[in-house]
Amino acid sequence: MSQKAKWSLLAALACIFWGVSGLFGKSLFNTNHLITATLLTKFRMVISGVLILLFAAVTKKQPLAIWKNKKDAITVACYGLFGLIPVQLFYFMVVKEANASIATVIQFVGPFFVIFWMLITRQQVYRHLDMIATLIAFTGVFLLATHGRLDQLALSPLVLFFGLLSAVGVATNTLIPRRIIMFYPTVVITGWGLLIAGIGLWIIDPTFPKMEITLKMIVDLAGVIIIGTLIPFQWMASALRYISPSTVSLLDAFEPVSAMIGSVIVFHLVLKPMDLLGSVLVIVAVFLVSVNPPTLKRKRHR
Repeated sequence: MSQKAKWSLLAALACIFWGVSGLFGKSLFNTNHLITATLLTKFRMVISGVLILLFAAVTKKQPLAIWKNKKDAITVACYGLFGLIPVQLFYFMVVKEANASIATVIQFVGPFFVIFWMLITRQQVYRHLDMIATLIAFTGVFLLATHGRLDQLALSPLVLFFGLLSAVGVATNTLIPRRIIMFYPTVVITGWGLLIAGIGLWIIDPTFPKMEITLKMIVDLAGVIIIGTLIPFQWMASALRYISPSTVSLLDAFEPVSAMIGSVIVFHLVLKPMDLLGSVLVIVAVFLVSVNPPTLKRKRHR
């Protein structure tokens, strides 16, 4: 097997792992009603952040170097607080209130918020394909939310609201660290971003409800952290050395598909035709902009 084929396979598995991690989160929420999306997210972020930074230190990636530059330190802090918190916290809010399938599919429209921002700031040229793909994507979200009926919602307004906020989080998570990713290893930026985000959530909500910690809860939390963060992150970071970002974007489709299949198998989720159609439209729309990625205007990073 060639290096490209090997890492394409591992990148696809990374996306599947991200999709499956939502199932572990849903299992945690079902196990104990005291476990909130905020509680799960701050645990996941702090533990993952510490472990990733330790890995960075062991592999001599100089994790403290980023703090020597005030501007870069502020950027990584903003990445954690305004990028990682919304993309993870709001995602788990939707998982708790609905399911991992819906949460992942709605979050999948995040790249279109990136396109909006790039067009507004004139960093990207206008393309008809982007507009067509955007209409297709949000038509898919509309079908998921209403099942095609304007007189009722298939999803609660809260689920739809937090789902779209998580998609906005995908955009901020992508855009904020753009300036510094060429100067520091990905593990350093991600590790500090996660740790700062987790600490920020602990400051906002320092509560820890009294509950009995069971083996199942520990296993589910480990699934969220190991299968949903540590393993796929390492695989994807390494895969980008051998495969193109456009290929990775196509492989991203494994995430909502795996979350959907997993929800059906594990939680017996019943998918209606409109759910399937809406999900397919969102995935196809992302494919359209991934197969022929837009041309961006080059900007100085510093």
